[in-house]
Amino acid sequence: MAIDYQDRIPNNVDLAGDRRLQRALEAWQPNFLAWWREMGPLGYQNAEVYLRTAINVGAKGWANFSHVRMPDYRWGIFLAEPEPDRRVPFGEHRGEPAWQEVPGEHRATLRRLIVTQGDTEPASVEQQRYLGATAPSIYDLRNLFQVNVEEGRHLWAMVYLLHAHFGRDGREEADAMLLRRSGDPDRPRILGAFNEKTPDWLSFFMFTFFTDRDGKYQLASLAESGFDPLARSCRFMLTEEAHHMFVGETGIGRVVQRAAELTRRHGTEDVRRFGAIDLATVQRYLNFHFSVSLDLFGAELSSNAASYFSAGLKGRYEEAKLKDDHCLLDASYPVCTLEGDRFRELRQPALNALNERLRDDYIADCQRGVDRWNKVLRERGIARELRLPHRAFNRKIGAFAGQFVSPDGRVLGDAEWRGRRDDWLPSVADAAYVGSLMQPVREAGKMANWIAPPARGIDGKPLDFDYVRLDV
Repeated sequence: MAIDYQDRIPNNVDLAGDRRLQRALEAWQPNFLAWWREMGPLGYQNAEVYLRTAINVGAKGWANFSHVRMPDYRWGIFLAEPEPDRRVPFGEHRGEPAWQEVPGEHRATLRRLIVTQGDTEPASVEQQRYLGATAPSIYDLRNLFQVNVEEGRHLWAMVYLLHAHFGRDGREEADAMLLRRSGDPDRPRILGAFNEKTPDWLSFFMFTFFTDRDGKYQLASLAESGFDPLARSCRFMLTEEAHHMFVGETGIGRVVQRAAELTRRHGTEDVRRFGAIDLATVQRYLNFHFSVSLDLFGAELSSNAASYFSAGLKGRYEEAKLKDDHCLLDASYPVCTLEGDRFRELRQPALNALNERLRDDYIADCQRGVDRWNKVLRERGIARELRLPHRAFNRKIGAFAGQFVSPDGRVLGDAEWRGRRDDWLPSVADAAYVGSLMQPVREAGKMANWIAPPARGIDGKPLDFDYVRLDV
């Protein structure tokens, strides 16, 4: 059946006027819907969910709310509004007109960047497939599904670029993104963090705070690209990514708030006896998800990152705000290194240290969120603080891979690491306890005991609004 390009796929890319692109998407859309039904949220495909749908990029079109069944969601294709006379903002081509078509010499590299970003989107949906069965409230269930459908739309954004600009190779890559599976030993997702399980809601909140925040920084660097369709796609995606991080930050904040309230009430941090998640467990989950997400930025020194920048393909975070020549040929940047059992900063060529600079921006952003959680604790009279672990802790990629480093930055031997591991990372017992709390709450306005209610509802609606209609 032909797609209704005016209604079913809201877009601002003149989809109705591009027959070649229409044919490509007509072939791809049924496979996407088959993937969604197979790997999307389990058990809720017929539920009506109060979802935000973008129908255009304007202020009045970006966020339209209504109840809709997820398979009927209108996954659109949107690019941010074009900048008149936009120029390549960095690298060897700085100042030249931005490219509206793929430069031939960068075709393979751009395709790889788009595929790597695109592959993370369906992976997130697959990782979160089973969480609906244990949602702590109808409000949280709705937020999960909003994240899921927007990850699906972000996949559409990358698939559009592949279909519109990369011909047969692009179509094959778009098909392959529907064939890989998160955690599958034979067909895994490209990046390691997207093959980890998300077995419970504490993990989900950590994922949306830490791992989706990595997505923010990757999208922001691609939004600087000299390839204008990619830049405009990522700029619009960033408007939706903010909600995912909101879900994570407020979700963890509500877990922390509940632990603090019970600690204050009962005079003990051992709030497990009262059916909540203690702050020590929150810290261990934080340690794990932060360290896994740091690996997503790649090695500290990277010739690939230098090549992407020099070619004008992938920039720095908020490139236009940086006060330098935007070429970095003679610039240096401090990089944390391990020499024996001590850490020190060494100046390295800035071009090769671009991954580390982006990771530094990310760490500073994460710290702001942790500061807000600690404010929740202080306001309730709790002295304990949550802390980000050292950047070398539990790393699998880069200069610190395989090093045994404590959260406070001490270099350890193998025996001490193994003996203390469960003090710093979620243990089997932690996972079992958190899992035991994952009992669904389906009465509108009610919350599971282990999490505090949110400060407000969605779209101005009250907390007892029917965000998900389960009986339709």
